[in-house]
Amino acid sequence: MFSGPEEEIYQEHILEHYEDPYHRGHCPRATHAHEEDNPLCGDFIHVELHIDPQGVVREAYFDGEGCCISQAAASMLMEQIEGKTVQEVEQFRAEDMLRLFGVRLTPNRQKCCLLSWKVVQQALYSPLQQKDRDGSAARRSPGQDASSAPSPAPEPPTKDAP
Repeated sequence: MFSGPEEEIYQEHILEHYEDPYHRGHCPRATHAHEEDNPLCGDFIHVELHIDPQGVVREAYFDGEGCCISQAAASMLMEQIEGKTVQEVEQFRAEDMLRLFGVRLTPNRQKCCLLSWKVVQQALYSPLQQKDRDGSAARRSPGQDASSAPSPAPEPPTKDAP
């Protein structure tokens, strides 16, 4: 990757994305979403995408908690994939994500960097139901098991006519 002054520039770029992330929050027109965590370190990433009918990622947002690497990588990735077709995003590989991040990482820290990439790849195949598109979909908290995530309120019982 980089060494010396180039690595310092990339480290500053990482801090900029961590301190002032690109599209952190809720995507108002989300059509696809996915979330995962890294149970080894506690990093958590939730991604929401707006994919238009032509298959172009029009908006990409993330939210989450975790280390500087996981959060900065998510910000960099959201910026990278906006305007790309689903096919282009599918072809963006783990190696491409590590190259985008720009700093040499240990294998354990690579997992932090690749979490958002993994979530985006799954989000492409995770369309939201129409009722979830209004932002009412419950997101789980970091560290919360998917099986214990809040479920939508049950439908009220219907009364049978006598």
